[in-house]
Amino acid sequence: MISFPEKCEYTDPVAVCHRSDLQENEMRQVEINGSTSILLVKQNDILRAVGAYCPHRGAPLSKGVLSRNRVRCPWHGACFNLATGDIENFPGLDSLPCHQVDVDSRGQVLVRIKRTDLGKKQVIKKMVKRNWQDQRCFVVVGGGPSGAICVETLRQEGFTGRLILVCQEKHLPYDRIEIMNSFNKNTNHLCLRDEKFYKYYDIEVCLGVSAEKLDTFRSILHCSNGKKLQYDEIYIATGYSAIRPDIPGVELKNVRTIRDIADARSILKMVGRTTQVVCLGSSFMAVEAAANLVSKAGSVTLVARQNVPFKTTLGDMIGKRILQLLEENNVKLRMSSGITQILGNHRGEVTAVELLDKSRIPCDLLILGTGCQCNTHFLQDSGVKINPNGSVDVNDFLQTNVRNVYAGGDIANAYILGGTTGRVNISHYGLAQYHGRIAAMNMCGHIAKLEAIPFFYTVIFGKPFRSAGFGSYKDVIIDGSLKDLQFVAYFVDDGDKVTSVASCGRDPIVAQFAELISQHKDLCRCQIASLKSN
Repeated sequence: MISFPEKCEYTDPVAVCHRSDLQENEMRQVEINGSTSILLVKQNDILRAVGAYCPHRGAPLSKGVLSRNRVRCPWHGACFNLATGDIENFPGLDSLPCHQVDVDSRGQVLVRIKRTDLGKKQVIKKMVKRNWQDQRCFVVVGGGPSGAICVETLRQEGFTGRLILVCQEKHLPYDRIEIMNSFNKNTNHLCLRDEKFYKYYDIEVCLGVSAEKLDTFRSILHCSNGKKLQYDEIYIATGYSAIRPDIPGVELKNVRTIRDIADARSILKMVGRTTQVVCLGSSFMAVEAAANLVSKAGSVTLVARQNVPFKTTLGDMIGKRILQLLEENNVKLRMSSGITQILGNHRGEVTAVELLDKSRIPCDLLILGTGCQCNTHFLQDSGVKINPNGSVDVNDFLQTNVRNVYAGGDIANAYILGGTTGRVNISHYGLAQYHGRIAAMNMCGHIAKLEAIPFFYTVIFGKPFRSAGFGSYKDVIIDGSLKDLQFVAYFVDDGDKVTSVASCGRDPIVAQFAELISQHKDLCRCQIASLKSN
């Protein structure tokens, strides 16, 4: 007997297949009414239906990784609960629509969809609003991905007290990954949520305000606008700021860093068909800037001290192939080098840079991708312990050494799953969002243990590079073709354990490795050989 409730908010049931058509642990994408794509899953003989595409970048979840009652995105590793559609790991923001499924007496699988979810690929998880009888005040410092997720999760987890988000920038939290593509976009189009959203859920947003001092004895945050915010719990996710290296001439005009939307837009405004751009560094910021600007500028040269980019994350072999990819697309390369001085004209504008070998490169715009520093200076003398590199140690629940002070995102020195047992300080977008969620759950009194999995991704000239895991390695095993950019790389330590996996054009293998780590399992060298033989 069909158990669907007779509610007009749902569509009439649609038969999508026969129960016997679905194999155990099968994921199948099905189109309904010509407008709604659903992911139909059979697991433990239970049928579930959720949205078919990852809300983050639209990856087809039928190509993803199925585990116990959840599916992991094949592109970037976000995870969704199959019973509720809720997002449980990141990157991303929204959850999946969740649909009703039943089987009739003939074995036909029937699906009903909320009329409000027709055609939707994502939904906002149910959130509470402020209850003025709740006198608690939670403060979240930082308008980046971690702070944005934290305030939403607090409302999702039932926090009804006063909630304040302190943002140093004058913009609402936005998608920082897209800033180099922002020139022709209104800032509001990049924002994760609009002003109405924050007002509706009673989230006070203080724009253009930075933290000046934290008094943990009195539980007061002193802000740059002169206000003092008394808090019961506070989450600090103030992120990084770019480092300007001590190079003669570094203060000249047209020497820029890229950390926010203002930086990106000023750079894009300066670039024209005759502009000679130099990018300094082997970081993702420098390489992505070079790749993004080469089609817009007269020339782009990448200068770096290391012999290959992304050496720490992707190793020498993949780094060399990325160099070749850059060269194939007209990026000039000066690796194993560096800039000793920046030369300018009488107007204080850059005209050239001098390298270690005394050679000079004409330059109208110099972009510095030379590292970042933690924005934790305001924590000095607060009682919160700060490491020499500016990071903050946190426990499994993202608490600092001060009971009601939590920290996450780029500034956190935190535990991860996988290739290392100690704390690490890692700057990943999805990891920062995950920190925001875990901190919020613990601030609300729930017990949510940190089980983070570093998952990195970038796209260079249309080629997607992905990596999951973290840890030292002594060997790299390549399966596939580096030349054709169709490969998987396994990074193996001296105990023959795989600490990380990288790929290009071979989804969803990196997501599969991330799921393996999430289950507290290991992959060893002998298992790689078995996988390759299959």
